Amino acid sequence: MNNKPKVDVQDWQSMFAEWAEEAPEGPLKRYYQAGMVPPNTALKDTPLLALDLETTGLDPSTDEIISLGLIPLNNKTIRCQGAKYWMAKPERSLNAESVTIHEITHAELAEAPPLHAILDEILVALANQVIVVHCVAIERQFLLKAAMDIYGYPFYFPVLDTMDIERQAVYKPWWKRFGRPPSLRLDACRQRYKLPRYKAHHALTDALSSAELLQAQIAYHLDPTADISNYWV
Repeated sequence: MNNKPKVDVQDWQSMFAEWAEEAPEGPLKRYYQAGMVPPNTALKDTPLLALDLETTGLDPSTDEIISLGLIPLNNKTIRCQGAKYWMAKPERSLNAESVTIHEITHAELAEAPPLHAILDEILVALANQVIVVHCVAIERQFLLKAAMDIYGYPFYFPVLDTMDIERQAVYKPWWKRFGRPPSLRLDACRQRYKLPRYKAHHALTDALSSAELLQAQIAYHLDPTADISNYWV
């Protein structure tokens, strides 16, 4: 992959300072006040946190977060003892299709708190971390919608997207003419690095899967001494 500095460096540190001024008093303001690492921080020195959500569907305007898993890591180590997992009771009933995918049942969620009761705690865990996800659109959009509903202000965070890193690593222009490019699904990406196969669609397991995939991608494609701004989005 190209490790040359981007022409326009995305400075999340400066954006966090602006949002810390504007955000309403409370957990989200404190999240932004905790700040973010400077864009010239080396990838190997950046605090990373793998994140995965399970939701009732793929549309953040109508679907809801029902579980969230987090695992801290760096380019060499995954700290499983620091893992966190929450379940959140949705406002609407689960549909049969989503239950088939994530296997979280009505009974399991019946005793879970609603998302608005645990999002404060989740923000504390996410503070001052660059988030690792597989497909940034899901986690960012669902958490943005949740923050708007609960705090009335946007929630943004810098991301290393293992799906996009893989897309850049394996993309070859001639695939357009000679067939389909390789799958970018999490399990398919992991298989390219001979990583073990896990049962999918559990937030904590998928967070671990994304963490391991990022470490493999760093080993093969990224420069751990390069600025984090080369890679975050």
